[in-house]
Parts: sequence; C-alpha cells; structure tokens
Amino acid sequence: MKHTLNNISRLLLVVAAIGLVVVIFVPIWRIDLDAPQYPEGLSLTIHANGLKGNVDIINGLNHYIGMKSLHNEDFFEFTILPYCIIGFAAAFLLVALANRRKWLNILFVLFLCFGIVAMIDFWKWEYNYGHNLNPDAAIIVPGMAYQPPLIGFKQLLNFGAYSIPAIGGWIFIGAGVTLLSLVVLEWKFFKKKSGLSNFYKTSVAVILLVSTGSCNSGSEAILTGKDNCSFCKMTVSDNRFGAEIITKKGKVYKFDDAHCILSWAQSNSFDRSQAAAYYFTDFSNNHSLIKAGQAMFLKSDSLRSPMQGNIAAFSNISDLNVVMKQYSGTVLHWNDLLKP
Repeated sequence: MKHTLNNISRLLLVVAAIGLVVVIFVPIWRIDLDAPQYPEGLSLTIHANGLKGNVDIINGLNHYIGMKSLHNEDFFEFTILPYCIIGFAAAFLLVALANRRKWLNILFVLFLCFGIVAMIDFWKWEYNYGHNLNPDAAIIVPGMAYQPPLIGFKQLLNFGAYSIPAIGGWIFIGAGVTLLSLVVLEWKFFKKKSGLSNFYKTSVAVILLVSTGSCNSGSEAILTGKDNCSFCKMTVSDNRFGAEIITKKGKVYKFDDAHCILSWAQSNSFDRSQAAAYYFTDFSNNHSLIKAGQAMFLKSDSLRSPMQGNIAAFSNISDLNVVMKQYSGTVLHWNDLLKP
C-alpha cells in the first residue's frame, strides 16, 4: 500500500523549497565583533558563495594576533554550497510531487545529515583559524586561542564575539523544523487517520510552537552577589532593584539599579535601536523580572537603592499601592524614565 502525503504537507514542502531558494541570496550566518575602539561594531556575514562585511578590517586585526587572512578562494565550501541548497530545494519540490511518505522520511534524514555535517565543518573552520597562529605575530598571548563560538557569545581579549544565524540560517532552520514536524505528523496522521481538519490544526500548532521556541530568547535571572552591573561594575547586591537589557543579538547586560540601566541606555556607548527588550526586577512577587513596558515605577528617595536611583518596579497596581503606604513618591511609566 502506498502511503501518500496530506495536501497540507505537500503545500508546506513547496513553501520550504521556495524558502531555500531565497537562502542563496541572503546571508546565512554572521559573526559580530564588539569592542571599545569600534563602537559601531564589526560584522562578518557568511553567504552561500562567500564572505561579506568588514572582511578587510577583520583581516587587518587578525594579522596582529597571527590569524590567517580570510579569502573566499580558500574555502571550497563556497563552490559547492549553492548547488547543495538548490539541490535540497529541488528535493523538497520532488517529494511534494511524488506524494509519498517514504520519500519524505528519506529527505528528512538527508537534510538532517547535511545540517550536522555543515555545523561540524563550520566548527573545524573556526578551530583552524583560531588555533593555528603565526608564532611571529606582533601580539602573542601565551595559551590564548581566538576561536569564535559556534553559536552564542564569547569574549576574545577586548572583543566580544557573537556567532548567530542570519536570515538565511533561520530560513534553513525553519525548513528543517517544518520537515521534522511533517515527518512526525504524517506518521501520526497515518496511524490515527484523524482527518484533515485535526491534522491541519496540529500541524500549524506544532510548527509554530517549535519555530517560536527556536527563535525567541527571554530574560536571564540576575544573581545577587555574583553578577556585576554592566554600568558601574559593582556586584548586584539587592534583588529588589535589578534590571537588564537584552540586545537583538542575544547579549544580556545586567544592572543593579535603575540609575545604572538608564545611564547606560542614554549613553553614547549603547545604541538603543539594538535593544530587543528591557526588564526590571519586580519589587514585590519574589522579585521576578518583568518587561519595562508592562511595569509601573515608584520613584522615592526613601527607597535607598544601591546606586541612589531610588526607583522600584511593580507588575500590578495593588502591590504598588501597598508599598506607597510605606514609601511616598512619584508614580512613573517606562516612557517617563527614558526621557533625558
């Protein structure tokens, strides 16, 4: 008996194929470098056919620490990667046309193997460039390697290195998530024969859930006595007044006081357009983190916060009213605090 695919599955395969074609024309991965001497930051973007961004500046910096220069012709991957991506796009379309669950499963295995091999190759590339250093370089730090992170953040001397998927990478991940979801749901659909309506609802729910979970990053707990304030460099000492900023790159800046986070946000060293979210510690309710835009703030000199910002955040009006009976002051909102 031939096990055919649901029409929704075939449609999603076509959409994923179109997405893979788009990957050819957009950056797949990016490595961003932040340092005091480069307030705007440096960026290296990896496309299917080569490297772009601040390649020349990064090569100049690499020369001083003994790293090899980056040249497109040194990477055979840029010769074959466009063909691999187009090949998979065609494979997605062929599976949709073939209308067989067996071929869907085979495509998933091949796509998964390709993703694993690609990440291993990327790690080896980073390892080679970060460890095989010129012994006659102008700057030599004994035992120091300059391998960027495979994904996430890593401090390299005075540079903060971020390695994250770019738009093409997210499309590729989305195609993989879609493929995995269809494999699972087609199997369940075949086993239970639950009908098109239930299959459609389950498909959409699972794909959205997995995709959202993959792309979103939330707040990070502020550890009293361990974390240092990004502005004043003091150790966070009072869990009632903490705050943090999460950038679009996923980096977290933590602060021990409203004075510090506001001074940082309004300083020339921070680009507010790069902020993804602001959080404050709830003065009440176990001091959990709440989004700044959803909070109410009490400014009172009687609060005596660590750096004399004397501002407390609240998630609801009832808690604010209770505290105001002890600390009289002015009620503010996030937009009020952002004003210079």
